Amino acid sequence: MHGHSRLGRTKSGGLAGTSSSSSKSTCSKFVFLLMSAIFRRRGLLLFAPLFYISGMLLYMGSLSFDVVLVQKHPPPLPGSIYTSPQLFHHLWPFMEFESDTNNNNATSTNLLMKVWNVKEDRQWKPCANRTLPQIEFPKSNGYLIIEANGGLNQQRLSICDAVAVAGLLNATLVIPLFHLNSVWRDSSHFGDIFDEDFFIQSLQKHVHVVRELPDDILQLFDNNISNIVNLRVKAWSSPAHYLKKVLPELLEMRAVRIAPFSNRLAQSVPSKIQGLRCFSNFGALRFSEPIRTLAESMVDRMVKLSSQSGGKYVSVHLRFEEDMVAFSCCEYDGGAEEKHEMDIARERSWRGKFKRKHRIINPGVNRVDGKCPLTPLEVGMMLRGMGFDNTTLVYVAAGKIYKEQKYMAPLKQMFPRLQTKNTLATPEELAQFMGHSSRLAALDYTVCLHSEVFVTTQGGNFPHFLMGHRRYMYGGHSKTIKPDKRRLALLFDNPHMGSI
Repeated sequence: MHGHSRLGRTKSGGLAGTSSSSSKSTCSKFVFLLMSAIFRRRGLLLFAPLFYISGMLLYMGSLSFDVVLVQKHPPPLPGSIYTSPQLFHHLWPFMEFESDTNNNNATSTNLLMKVWNVKEDRQWKPCANRTLPQIEFPKSNGYLIIEANGGLNQQRLSICDAVAVAGLLNATLVIPLFHLNSVWRDSSHFGDIFDEDFFIQSLQKHVHVVRELPDDILQLFDNNISNIVNLRVKAWSSPAHYLKKVLPELLEMRAVRIAPFSNRLAQSVPSKIQGLRCFSNFGALRFSEPIRTLAESMVDRMVKLSSQSGGKYVSVHLRFEEDMVAFSCCEYDGGAEEKHEMDIARERSWRGKFKRKHRIINPGVNRVDGKCPLTPLEVGMMLRGMGFDNTTLVYVAAGKIYKEQKYMAPLKQMFPRLQTKNTLATPEELAQFMGHSSRLAALDYTVCLHSEVFVTTQGGNFPHFLMGHRRYMYGGHSKTIKPDKRRLALLFDNPHMGSI
């Protein structure tokens, strides 16, 4: 009894120590039989150490098949998952109530009537005078040929840089060639988008510009422009580099070619060169006559439609095209279908760039870092949260929106008076521009240029040029909304957000 009391009893009245001894005895017999079998079959001797260690661990009770450890994944970072549709579903009743209240209130005023007051005491100085000093320059050192690539405003940037480089080298600039880009897929030439005559005339006292190479120069290269030496200039090259490396080649060959010419001039240049670059953008580049005619009509229509807000309207540059969503490597609410479509889009436009070794795609981190394009829904919630009500006239500048019917529906629900180029212009008016993304972007650019408030959602050349152009036109007092997408990611991930 004394020995039994030291071991203690189980709930069933059996002896705990006896049960344990029986279990160990069984394990011992199992190990003995297993080892005997192994030694009878010499081929299994190689596994003897493994079986022995496993048996001992079982015997000692270190291994148990009754317990399975499950590793728990850490919770997602706040703002890393796209939950905006759920938030909109929660907030929509509050928006409807606010809209009904404003509609019944005869004294309510649209936010556009009192948005940011102009501070008359603060005047910005333009980057260049409207007219640069006209000087007589010496005989040209040769012909500069550049190839502009990318979309509308990437091409615009290349043109302005080319004018600046031509002025720096005292070269004659040949009207730039446009490269057919694999993403934009627009076959337009310079004269299809910009007013060629106006460009040449505006710069005639500052830089030599010609439509094409003279025959005598072309004959030096067997009448083939591809035979002209193509100088590989690094991105953001300094004026000193052009004077040291490009000018000698220009003087010797009488014509040089630089292709591609995207971002090939440093941002920091002498004021004279910067003034020339600035003047070419705001003073020499204007859209071709067909684009100008329709764009001006579209602006007039927006002003008439916004009569209750004094002819003022909001423009939004929305970057939610398929290629932008694919390039961002962000995830939304499309599941496996969306992932499959994005993989195809990435491979089609960037051919293996996103499959390179060590390339890590982390959509959640991208969202938290503010790198994901805002959806139309998120733009709408942001504007409603800022106080723009459902009477606000909104113009959306965009390419073909990814899954447009699905993603545009909530934005139109929040702003029923929303307009795009497809609703503002007739199919007959747009017919001549269809299939040419840069010409269509020029229409959007013009309507946004004359809006009271411009909203940029993703960065890029379009908003950067537009913000600068608006500041230049309005003495620095253009009104721009540039959201903090890191903060928005956290706000949109809050399901308990109250009334907007």
